Amino acid sequence: MAEYRIEELARVSGSSVRNIRVYQDRGLLPPPFRQGRTAIYTDAHLARLRLVTNMLGRGYAFAQIAEMLAAWESGRSLADVLGMEEAMGTPWTTELPTPITVRQLRQMFGSQLTPANTRKALELGLLRRAGLGFVAPSPRLLEAGHELVKLGVPLGEALTLADEMQREVDHVASLLVGLIRRYVLDPKGDDWLPKGDEVPYYADVLRRLPPVVISALTAAVARSTARVLPDMVGDRLEALLRSSR
Repeated sequence: MAEYRIEELARVSGSSVRNIRVYQDRGLLPPPFRQGRTAIYTDAHLARLRLVTNMLGRGYAFAQIAEMLAAWESGRSLADVLGMEEAMGTPWTTELPTPITVRQLRQMFGSQLTPANTRKALELGLLRRAGLGFVAPSPRLLEAGHELVKLGVPLGEALTLADEMQREVDHVASLLVGLIRRYVLDPKGDDWLPKGDEVPYYADVLRRLPPVVISALTAAVARSTARVLPDMVGDRLEALLRSSR
């Protein structure tokens, strides 16, 4: 089980230290554990924080969220609740957000790191502000963009591609997760939250879900790339043959 100090929890979750403290004061986030004078948060806190943030984004008020969380927790032991939330908070990737300076970004993207492209990267969540610099939530995506620019793709076009690609992947991932919800988590209706002794089973499902979704998406992308690249190369060869006649 991962452990976080409050600053680390804020960085990993994409929230802020101030918001975390507000959620604790409102009873939406359990208090941290104590190791001496140090406050320690876990994956269970991370899952709860993401759940609260999601519900706030959907327009629920603090009081409504607190009422729903209390209703879910009623009749369940602390071990059950923490076990479920730890499963929900298990990272789907080993990537960690990485601090990056403006100087490093300029070394990567040169004159294409314009204010407009920087704003676009921030809007897409590819960068987050952190003091005088930034944080890259996904260093792999940042490096992929760097490689595209090195190949000659304009940074603005790479950012547009990232936006389109994320929306397409969100759609496919939601289809996969939707199947799990429909047939495994909630075969009888809309109330998919576990009841009583079902908690360990649902926690196990949530732990097994990330590698299934990631494997399916990775395999699908590999198959598509294997089909698309030969088509592209074939088109180029055909054009060269026509021009040589």
